[in-house]
Amino acid sequence: MIVPSSVRITRSIEVSVRPRKGSAICSRCHQPAPGYDQLGERRFEFIPLWGFFVLLLYTMRRVDCRRCGAVVVEEVPWGDGKHTLTNVYMLFLARWARRLSWKETAAAFRTSWEKVLDAVEQVVTWGLEHRTLGQIDAVGVDEIQYAKGHKYLTLVYQIDIGITRLLWVGKEKPSNRSRDSSLPWAKPSFPKSCSSARTCGSRI
Repeated sequence: MIVPSSVRITRSIEVSVRPRKGSAICSRCHQPAPGYDQLGERRFEFIPLWGFFVLLLYTMRRVDCRRCGAVVVEEVPWGDGKHTLTNVYMLFLARWARRLSWKETAAAFRTSWEKVLDAVEQVVTWGLEHRTLGQIDAVGVDEIQYAKGHKYLTLVYQIDIGITRLLWVGKEKPSNRSRDSSLPWAKPSFPKSCSSARTCGSRI
């Protein structure tokens, strides 16, 4: 769909990208649509290479989608148009943010803390939308302090044999340890597939 037209190397590697004719895709229905007009040139950040920033330069188009009955910005394969980071760069930063603090990740790749935050939020949102919980037999409950003044987050993990993963995070804290209604899985936002799981290792 998209092919590079030129490459310019200064303090960054800038790749100008041009579209192939008739290749516009509607960002709503993800189907081909006739072009309408063009917007200004956008700069999308790619994974740094050999210490150079890598930027994709592309003039976004709008399409007149008859299926959606609207004029919308086209869909591009490297991003969603709302972010300045490419999808692969957001995934790259989010993976490093699991090993380092967000501040250290931003410093290591000469980007901002806000962009690391944006990358983590995007990856987590995608994961929540596409995850399959399946059968959950055992969960563990813990809490961590996230601010001064005894402010805590409640964390619930799946701790089945062969799989350990975070299922839920919330600011609610049970007020009575003996009342099941105060536990996280009684909240509307908690995954329903955990309702019959047994609790192991609760520290609340």
